[in-house]
Amino acid sequence: MTAEEKLRSITLAPYLIKATALIGEARSVGGNQFRHAFATLGILLDYKYFSNSVLLKAALVHDLFEDIPDTDRNALIDLDADGYKVTQLVLEVTKHADESKANYLKRVLESGSKNAKTLKVADRISNLTDINRSIFTKSKISRYLDETEKYVIPMAEQVNADMVIELRDLIKSRRLMAQTRMWGR
Repeated sequence: MTAEEKLRSITLAPYLIKATALIGEARSVGGNQFRHAFATLGILLDYKYFSNSVLLKAALVHDLFEDIPDTDRNALIDLDADGYKVTQLVLEVTKHADESKANYLKRVLESGSKNAKTLKVADRISNLTDINRSIFTKSKISRYLDETEKYVIPMAEQVNADMVIELRDLIKSRRLMAQTRMWGR
């Protein structure tokens, strides 16, 4: 079975329905978390993760536990045969309330599964694509890019060399934009 044929056999609808809970969750860069979930899924598809049903399903709901804390985990587990693995992966990439961002990223880098690192890298690519100076200051953008270099690029180096290239390109272009008048303030 080809990768494309495997992709055709993946049923995403139950996860899509769960992800609709994110429609009301605004993102500071505009839009909502539902659109971000689709962007993350799109990035994984762009990198041809066609046959990894758990990763693709998790992409749709990866922010669910952070943004909708009262989400019923058992309902996610019971969605289909992948439900348990999807839920475990989402938990793996969920930042705990008492965890600093640095400790969270360090945890995923040092002990995350390959799927967790891949999902986090795709998530960060989406975030970097959306980052803009109309919302964030130069210093906040700079800190975010530094954090990406310190934690997320090493994750990408462990899972996908092409994602490393995209992250480095995004970092370079965002640093350039932050330093020029392209973004104003």
